[in-house]
Amino acid sequence: MTLRDRKNRPGPKKILALDGGGILGLISIEVLERIEALLREREGRPDLVLADYFDLCAGTSTGAVISTLVSLGMSVDTIRSFYIECGPAMFDRASLLERLNYEYESEPLARKLQSVIGPDREGEAADALATLGTERLRTLLMVVTRNATTDSPWPITNNPDAKYNDRARSDCNLELPLWKVVRASTAAPSYFPPEVVDIGPRRFVFVDGGVTTYNNPAFLAFVTATTGPYHINWKAGERDMLVVSVGTGDYAREQPDLSPSQMNLLYIAKNTPGALMNAASAGQDMLCRVFGKCLSGNPIDREIGDLIGAGGPTGEKLFTYMRYDADVSRKGLDALGLPDVNPAHVQLLDSVRYIDEIQRVGKAVAAKCVKAEDFAGF
Repeated sequence: MTLRDRKNRPGPKKILALDGGGILGLISIEVLERIEALLREREGRPDLVLADYFDLCAGTSTGAVISTLVSLGMSVDTIRSFYIECGPAMFDRASLLERLNYEYESEPLARKLQSVIGPDREGEAADALATLGTERLRTLLMVVTRNATTDSPWPITNNPDAKYNDRARSDCNLELPLWKVVRASTAAPSYFPPEVVDIGPRRFVFVDGGVTTYNNPAFLAFVTATTGPYHINWKAGERDMLVVSVGTGDYAREQPDLSPSQMNLLYIAKNTPGALMNAASAGQDMLCRVFGKCLSGNPIDREIGDLIGAGGPTGEKLFTYMRYDADVSRKGLDALGLPDVNPAHVQLLDSVRYIDEIQRVGKAVAAKCVKAEDFAGF
């Protein structure tokens, strides 16, 4: 089945959306392992992979890495092994000064992505690296990037019918190296140097897709899949579309002792970007719960709760929705049965020394929240 055949085949469509978060992507991976195991049991297929089930995989930053590996048909166990083996090299802030001296194509994250994505076709030379248009991608893929040159978010897909994926164009996105597209989405400021990408006659500088309103790309993925100009045109409806959104941990960043005198320019410069990103991510989640039929998710706030079963502005909801994420505050970890996990060890995207604790959080969320019945009908 070609990608276009899969895009156009009848039946319900399933979307997987993965947040950014560096090495905390291991939380998402443990949730995905639980989903894969339940689907294997339901279908009676011990070799089933998530690319057999999901029709569109969307991701930002570390979520772009994981969604790409899912789309390539890797099992979650293989993806987990890659993160455990390569995560310390990919996400360790300690080597930042050294990284700034690397050539763009030789710094550690770039090399790891090149090695795991590999060539366009099996048996080709190692330097014939896969492009965004590779036939090896088994699902539609959306990678959220931020083009610093144009000062705008750039969600890039491999949809064969998208405007900028026309093979006749000199700037066809499908000709871009796949590893470079993913690397562009992961170029977190202060962690990695930007990614430079030549698209047709123009050169663009990209930074982390998380530095947009789409660090959680779930609602953007829904819009891309259903809105006319994107040329996917899937049918919306709570029985026609499933959106599964997986986070990398969240917590209330309370400052009960904050005084106005502390809020100087340095404080604002340090805290405002993160505050805006967190608010945008929560906004994407809330949109999905309002317009989708929400079956799973932590409370958004104390006023509206989790919106499970809540009505919305439309008659029938536009899709069925699950949100799996961890509350990594002290209170949240205690509720997951993890009183010995230090919250500070599972809240930062470069916590490479605490991979075991991060995995324990992911496994606890998966065991508590991922239920086979939520996937019924899809």
